[in-house]
Amino acid sequence: MTAIFVSAVGVLGTIMGAAITAVIAARTERRRERSQERVQLNDLRVEHQRWRRERRQAAYLSFLEALGNADRDNQAFFRELRAGHTPVPFDETRTAAIRVKFKDAESAGLVVALEGPEAVAEAAHDLVDQLSSLVQDVREYAEAVAADGHPNGGDNVHDAGMRFIAERKAFLGLARDALDEVTRHIQILPETQLREGAG
Repeated sequence: MTAIFVSAVGVLGTIMGAAITAVIAARTERRRERSQERVQLNDLRVEHQRWRRERRQAAYLSFLEALGNADRDNQAFFRELRAGHTPVPFDETRTAAIRVKFKDAESAGLVVALEGPEAVAEAAHDLVDQLSSLVQDVREYAEAVAADGHPNGGDNVHDAGMRFIAERKAFLGLARDALDEVTRHIQILPETQLREGAG
């Protein structure tokens, strides 16, 4: 009888041991799966943030290039007007070409507004407004040169140019911060947290 009892206890112990092992293995497997899900979610988050940063950077660069193109042509036109000492006929073709480049910059600014964030979008809008003012001041200077050859010396153009430079500097700072902010949002789980989730 004792042998049967010991044998039954042994079988029962083996069954309980197998059941406990199965429960522990199932819990471990669930933890491992949750840990993998967290890692995959984190990887997706990191990839999305990289994609967002690249898109913003491309939009900001295109905007700055378009602004630079319009500003360079506008400055060159202004310098030529200042260098002349006699009345020069108003060059509608030249001002129209500058206006087209301004419109390109304005369109690139809309892409910046879409990519955001809000502070950068506002700075881009302010920068486009400042360039518009500068282009208009050069146009008015060209009209004055065509009329009498001796306009006010270009003080309005100079002041508008300085405001444009200040707005561009503000935009650059905000754009740089926005690109850095995207990088800060990438939250890579520490290795210890990943191990704790698996264990």
